[in-house]
Amino acid sequence: MHSSSRCMRQIAFCLCLTASFALQAQAPHAIPAKSALENRDELKFVVIVSRHGVRSPTAKPGQLDQYSAQPWPTWSVPPGYLTEHGARLMTLVGAFDREQLAAQGLLAPSGCADAGYIKIVADSDQRTRETGKALAAGLAPGCAIAVSALPEGTADPLFHPLAAGIGHADKLLATAAVSGRIGANPQGLTEAYRPQLEALEVLLRNCITGTPCPVSAKQAPQSIFAIPSSIGPGNADHLVELHSPLAVASTMAENLLLEYAEGMDAGNVGWGHLDVDKLRELLQLHTANEDIAQRTAYIARVQSSNLLLHTLQSIEQAAGGHPVIGALTRPADRLLILAGHDTNIANIGGALGLSWIVDGRRDDTPPGGALVFELWKNRVSGEFSVRVFYVAQTLDQMRNASPLSLQSPPERVPVFVPGCSQADSSCEWEAFRQAIRAATLPPIVQ
Repeated sequence: MHSSSRCMRQIAFCLCLTASFALQAQAPHAIPAKSALENRDELKFVVIVSRHGVRSPTAKPGQLDQYSAQPWPTWSVPPGYLTEHGARLMTLVGAFDREQLAAQGLLAPSGCADAGYIKIVADSDQRTRETGKALAAGLAPGCAIAVSALPEGTADPLFHPLAAGIGHADKLLATAAVSGRIGANPQGLTEAYRPQLEALEVLLRNCITGTPCPVSAKQAPQSIFAIPSSIGPGNADHLVELHSPLAVASTMAENLLLEYAEGMDAGNVGWGHLDVDKLRELLQLHTANEDIAQRTAYIARVQSSNLLLHTLQSIEQAAGGHPVIGALTRPADRLLILAGHDTNIANIGGALGLSWIVDGRRDDTPPGGALVFELWKNRVSGEFSVRVFYVAQTLDQMRNASPLSLQSPPERVPVFVPGCSQADSSCEWEAFRQAIRAATLPPIVQ
């Protein structure tokens, strides 16, 4: 009898252990990872630093035709303007943000009651102002959230501190910083990215990538490989003048992305010879150039210090619940959106040492992509922490204007902050403050 009871207890133990392992295996799918965090912590405040939506190329029509066998496509809006499709995409992003923040308990699922606690600040360009309006329309339809922006053509010190006359930067030091990253040899950039440059050259000749270009194929007036390479101190608000085939190719790759994301007919995307896989390959040219030009540490700190400091002050105010000088919001506000540019995001990434991969692309800053800073408060201890994410629609989500939801979200990945992130990717509040302060240059703030 004793032996039988012991056997039954052993069987029961084994069954319980097996069930426990089975539940652990199912847990990541049955319970979203955020649930444990939300049970422990409460989301108090969010800052979204966003790039504007899909725009037309900033270069004037025909400016790049010297490098292509056929003219580049024409656009329905002036150079650098947010398109109708781009505005629609940002409205979809705003609607997703509302659903995400409602699921996290920061905002109500719908209605205008929270509209007064949302602040949107945009750069003065048409594309950023209209991006802010589109985000507001998605976040709170019909609630008339105002978008704060300086007049068109005015340099905003948040987004363009040097052009706005904030502080003084050492252009010789900036040039040395870039030169040190490229072996003091700008021509070396061409060799480092020759395979991608050659693939772009084939496309510019209107040939099918991956097959020999026929002798009869029309030549472009000028090869991108004929572009001379040089580096030197910049003029006006440009810290460094870095000329190379990579720099021009970066603009072209960005324009190809815009054609694809705009939803242009396939025949107008890369002259009919570009698919999404080849686009991802060519976008390496853009991210490589942005890495050198915008993420080099000294340049990144100079150009992001003012934006980072005001972001920190806004988060400090939300944590303390009392006014903080320099904050862009009120103490009771819950959401701050800063509608700027890819350069702003790249600068922050370079200053803080951030990196991410979305949609198969490393450190890319596509239209509508955003860095998200979340302030959480522990329900038991009352301590604050910060989590950082990068969010972006996939190339096909942009092209197809796919509706976004928690079931069909954009890509959202956690970002590790080298100066403060812990094993769970969260930053303790004081460590986060110190990391931001260490990344800023006091002379370049207002």
